[in-house]
Amino acid sequence: MPELPEVETVRRGLQPVMEGARIERVETRRPDLRFPFPERFAERLAGRRIAALGRRAKYLTADVEDGPLLICHLGMSGSFRIETEADGSTPGTFHHERSKSEAHDHVVFHVADAKGAPARVIFNDPRRFGFMLFAERDAGVHPMLAGLGVEPTGNSLDGALLAELFRDKKAPLKAALLDQRLIAGLGNIYVCEALWRAGLAPTRAAGTIAGNGKVARERANLLATSIREVIAEAIAAGGSSLRDYVHTDGSLGYFQHSFSVYDREGEACAHSGCAGHVERIVQSGRSTFYCRHCQR
Repeated sequence: MPELPEVETVRRGLQPVMEGARIERVETRRPDLRFPFPERFAERLAGRRIAALGRRAKYLTADVEDGPLLICHLGMSGSFRIETEADGSTPGTFHHERSKSEAHDHVVFHVADAKGAPARVIFNDPRRFGFMLFAERDAGVHPMLAGLGVEPTGNSLDGALLAELFRDKKAPLKAALLDQRLIAGLGNIYVCEALWRAGLAPTRAAGTIAGNGKVARERANLLATSIREVIAEAIAAGGSSLRDYVHTDGSLGYFQHSFSVYDREGEACAHSGCAGHVERIVQSGRSTFYCRHCQR
């Protein structure tokens, strides 16, 4: 599933075409994705402008003027494709080929920018795990967004906050970092990478970095810095091309070439002076990659 950097990259790719554009009409080519489309989905969007494109954790949001907030999730295999009248092809090359079959083009947004230039923004999802829902402005926060934790992209995520979130928690550190109620948007890949950078074992109890002692504070500060840096670098690199993920223009994300531990089982640890190697264990049904020699 695309993680926060991938979703942010998609948002940035869609922004020049969709933000400020008028939705001329919407085609829905099936009644549902993971969930049924909201009632009068196409009708309620047609004729309105998109004031802003946003992201909350792994969700894309579109603020529609005088309309609902549109919430989109890519699921496992969902992607957006931008096509203009001048060029009906998808630019870029695919390393892992994505479906271009119209059978998987489930939603088509026909939009026009401020000068009237038309474009089509197409949502393609072979597995149909993605979804599009409305958040009504008078109904408060949508249940999908309610209860999400702090974003890992700003300075608000620091050592003191991690200590507060993890205090007295006996769950493994990796599990705590993946808890979307605590930190929103972190996924398996970037948690593995951040823990490696911080030199912390994914199996240690989360509460061990929440103490008042100097060592605990240093661990919490280093982990917070590692998380922010990994996420920022991945966004700058355009995300990671794992399995189905590509940008809105069809090009690849390249952070995967910077992976230090993820999917590098058996390789020598990249930490200077470390004699260990990357191991793979399974935690809560997910692969964890780490070096037990330098991650304590």
